[in-house]
Amino acid sequence: QVQVVESGGGLVQPGGSLRLSCAASGSIFSISSMDWYRQAPGKERELVASITNGGSTNYRDSVKGRFTISRDNAKNTVDLQMNSLKSEDTAVYYCVQYIKTTPLTPVRSYWGQGTQVIVSS
Repeated sequence: QVQVVESGGGLVQPGGSLRLSCAASGSIFSISSMDWYRQAPGKERELVASITNGGSTNYRDSVKGRFTISRDNAKNTVDLQMNSLKSEDTAVYYCVQYIKTTPLTPVRSYWGQGTQVIVSS
């Protein structure tokens, strides 16, 4: 059994900052990539940022230079530091971790429940 839990969402004014955190726990053999997705009301879910187990990162264009993804492999955590927030960043943010539970099982994606971010004055 694997659980992925996000934290850190909330209400922030435009130009402000928030830090999202995500932790995986349970029966974990290894974790490869970790992603942050978001879904705004009435819109499709979109990939915001990703990080490999080697630390390589990738960002969608609209958040480059404002968001930073980082991970702690020893703690099975991934964070998303969000600066210079805009109203269009308002969404539910989801963490995804790609996990093998045993050496023989394939990698599977595990999603958190989501955390709400509202950027508004």
